Amino acid sequence: MEFESRYGSKYDCLLFDLDDTLYPLSAGIARECGKNIKDYMIEKLGIREDKVVELSNLLYKNYGTTMAGLRAIGYDLDYDDYHSFVHGRLPYENIKPDPVLRSLLLGLPLRKLIFTNADRAHAVRALTRLGLEDCFEGIICFETLNSSHKNVASDDEDDIEFIGRSESAENVPEIFDIVGYFSRSEPVISLPKTPIVCKPSEAAIEKALKITNVDPHRTLFFEDSVRNIQAGKRVGLKTVLVGTSQRVKGADYALESIHNMKEALPELWDSDMKSPEIGYSGKVAVEASVSA
Repeated sequence: MEFESRYGSKYDCLLFDLDDTLYPLSAGIARECGKNIKDYMIEKLGIREDKVVELSNLLYKNYGTTMAGLRAIGYDLDYDDYHSFVHGRLPYENIKPDPVLRSLLLGLPLRKLIFTNADRAHAVRALTRLGLEDCFEGIICFETLNSSHKNVASDDEDDIEFIGRSESAENVPEIFDIVGYFSRSEPVISLPKTPIVCKPSEAAIEKALKITNVDPHRTLFFEDSVRNIQAGKRVGLKTVLVGTSQRVKGADYALESIHNMKEALPELWDSDMKSPEIGYSGKVAVEASVSA
């Protein structure tokens, strides 16, 4: 039986995805981000334009993000350069201040964290545009779960399988043909693994919870991605699918909009006691973010 916390709720923490969760899909950020990823593949990696859509879709489907998939199949990426290219040209002006959401969040007497696959700079910029930069204890982002070095995963991720490669000009790494792999009726080898840690990997979610000292059984996870919701459910999180009122397998709740939080989960506002750990102070709280 679930029990009430000392703050009058069965939950201690709220874990929020950022993009298309705290602001709507209609802002067009996801569409432009996808376009920038494909442009990166063409301009930076030399992938043929007529191949990028199929390749990007396969990598996203099988690895969580296109970037994680590119690393898995053998492409050498500088993470900072990738994020700068993909996010640097986004139309952030499409993200509008949201005083309604701000009021809802500031009225919640619980820990609140951002958990995004994006880099820290993008997360800070999007939260600032929303006017929510002082509403969260911290940000779990790409840098939190991955080393800044382009070819090295975090120190405690020894179980991540690396793709063998040489950096010398004489030994250019071979690119794994993932399109050909899925064209076979019965693939005889397994897909290469990625050194990048990201949702929807259960290991990524578990690592985020460990870093932030969060109990999954006392945490609500807000996400627009069905597969991320289902991964969160598998590790014990209570889950809230955002962007639709139709519940799916793995979702404990479904909200058409993040603005429907109080209507769907009124118990979160029942207590007027604030945790002594909750005391955010403007941009400092966001920019410092959670770090490993």
